[in-house]
Amino acid sequence: MFRLFGALINAWSIPELRRKLIFTLSMLAIYEIGVLVPIPGINGRELERIFRSLTESGGGGLLNMLDMFTGSALSHATIFALGIMPYISATIIVETLLVNAIPALEKLRKEGMAGYRKLHQFSRYATVALAVINSFMYAILLENFNPTQLGAAQIVMHPGLGFRLLTVLTMTGGMAFIMWLAEQITERGIGNGMSLLMTASIVGRIPLAIRDLFVNLGPAQQSPLEPLKLIFMVAFLIAVVLVVIFIEQGQRRIPVQYARRVVGRRLMQGQSTYLPLRVNSSGVLPIIFAISVLSFPIQAANFVPQLRGLMDVFSRTSVVFYIIYALLILLFTIFSVGLTATQFREASEQMKKSGAFIPGIRPGDPTTDYLAKVLSRVTLVAAVYLIAIAILPDLVMAWLRLPARVAGFFGGTSLLIVVGVTLDTMKQIESHLLMRHYEGFFKSGRIRGRR
Repeated sequence: MFRLFGALINAWSIPELRRKLIFTLSMLAIYEIGVLVPIPGINGRELERIFRSLTESGGGGLLNMLDMFTGSALSHATIFALGIMPYISATIIVETLLVNAIPALEKLRKEGMAGYRKLHQFSRYATVALAVINSFMYAILLENFNPTQLGAAQIVMHPGLGFRLLTVLTMTGGMAFIMWLAEQITERGIGNGMSLLMTASIVGRIPLAIRDLFVNLGPAQQSPLEPLKLIFMVAFLIAVVLVVIFIEQGQRRIPVQYARRVVGRRLMQGQSTYLPLRVNSSGVLPIIFAISVLSFPIQAANFVPQLRGLMDVFSRTSVVFYIIYALLILLFTIFSVGLTATQFREASEQMKKSGAFIPGIRPGDPTTDYLAKVLSRVTLVAAVYLIAIAILPDLVMAWLRLPARVAGFFGGTSLLIVVGVTLDTMKQIESHLLMRHYEGFFKSGRIRGRR
């Protein structure tokens, strides 16, 4: 612990690193201020009460999860209500999916930094397009909501075309500003801007979660078992965090042997190394994709009265929801890992040219097949792990009867994002310290990031 604080003090003593840390914290503070700025014409307090009612009834699980990504901006109808999700979705669609499907974009990716800038510009355009669509649907959803269903007051003060245009303009502008903040943090600060903003949104809900926890364990519900329940909750949370860190840092190391070779007039001795395959190489993306797909039926049910029955089928209390949720996570895990499987052929060819081989495996196609086989097994373990982490908050909420905001920190996307981003940020800070001959965060070993 003292070594950790000492490393942080050393990081603050480096002028360049101190400037980066101050800049990053300043951008995060600006983001938190923007989360509090409301959209004109919306009764934010009434909307928050409706969100809370839906969450307590079990029908607003997906809404609560989306609200978590925005730091409660969605439930309060602020200018940052869209959060960072449109930017992440557009980046994944353009720079991952379309690049592998469209040859022209794949050619751009191979052009180096100039091609990357062009692809990133396309991602910005796609982000604005997604923001316009999402904000327009958000405005229509608020206008069409019937407040008498939950005994609530009117949400939209003056519905109509003017309100819709104002909402689209405000939320799209807020999304563009979030995109700018993320890029500034990535270029001039510490860590990845998108990941840090999402982490700030999740961490910003901790005070609300603590409030809900003390309300749930307050004097009105006091019993001899409550202190034991609180101690068990803390111990269980620590255990879950340790398991997540262990798996996120886990690797399947494939041994690689280099044969003796002659370079010029020198005889290079053979050496042994390994090819690391991360256990959870897909990260939190399969869960996010699954949530996005499951949100479509809910949105369709809000616009089409004949589809109201889907609200019950896709509620967090339905067994069908969890079955579809698990299958989607499994499929998206296999798909996201499969996008990187094409790199194995290039890796095997590079190994063959450099005289490297996997012991017991012939170079060339047998090496490619072996790597794909190992990856498929690791992917299955990662899929089971992600399914367990995604469903764990709902099990904890039902088992310990905790509020949704509190149970969300026992697993799911919130825990994966916070742990992963923390590890990546600590790795960058440690790299700066070691480069300047300071000690890292730990006495032995180094932090492994997610990439």
